[in-house]
Amino acid sequence: MQRIKNPKMNSTINVTPLVDVVLVLLIIFMVIAPRLNLDQAITLPETQRPPDKPQTERQIVVSITADGQLHVNDQPVGREQLPQELLAQAAAIGEAQVVIKGDARLSFGHVQKTMFEIEAAGFKDVGLIARQSEGS
Repeated sequence: MQRIKNPKMNSTINVTPLVDVVLVLLIIFMVIAPRLNLDQAITLPETQRPPDKPQTERQIVVSITADGQLHVNDQPVGREQLPQELLAQAAAIGEAQVVIKGDARLSFGHVQKTMFEIEAAGFKDVGLIARQSEGS
């Protein structure tokens, strides 16, 4: 009769599954982090009844922060590169509509100057993004 030996019990921690989980989480965060909409600190102006226009994939959003920095679809752009960037974005998506998301702390003249620059680049019917006031 042959005797069966009991294998010794291994009491060490197996870290391989832990490393696998951490690497998967790292990859997920690396893929998702650039796609997060890290919107600039923009306080939208309020109005009683803003027109309801759904956001479409054909919109190009020009954001103007309180310190006057321009962003086209969340990418920083200098004022002199604005027309070229808008035309490049419009060429990529076809018939585009430009909307301005200006900070409420900006003077109207600053937003108006940007709007005129956009119209000079060949875009008509430039829209403004606002939020509905609380009392409405």
